[in-house]
Amino acid sequence: MLGKMISAGAFAVAIVTGTAAHAAGDKAKVTLVYDHALPNVPGKSIKAVLVEYKPGGTSPGHTHPKSAFIYATVLEGSIKSQVNDGPVKIYKAGESFPEFPGDHHSVSANGSKTAPAKLLAVFVVDSDETELTTDDK
Repeated sequence: MLGKMISAGAFAVAIVTGTAAHAAGDKAKVTLVYDHALPNVPGKSIKAVLVEYKPGGTSPGHTHPKSAFIYATVLEGSIKSQVNDGPVKIYKAGESFPEFPGDHHSVSANGSKTAPAKLLAVFVVDSDETELTTDDK
């Protein structure tokens, strides 16, 4: 239920704000859909990004700000993911996983070569962070 409410809210914000999107790799589209300061935690904000993968799409390995705690939920399709030296896992729609400050997201890809996939990543992060993802060099 909470996942559906977050998903609906994220899509509503995206439609209302018309936020610009940028490419993260060849085939993933990343759109900031929510950015709000946390009133009871000075200096922290909650930010959400919608990551859309075409069939077979990927994102390069990356890290996030050292202040970021992330909770990612697959909204559609399946996502192949590996964080740090953990196992490569496939998450299906409705499943979630965390990323902790300092984690390295080495694999982030659509789990299917024939169907699209969508992921909502919710960040709790320092409010002054503007770059939420830094690709590996």
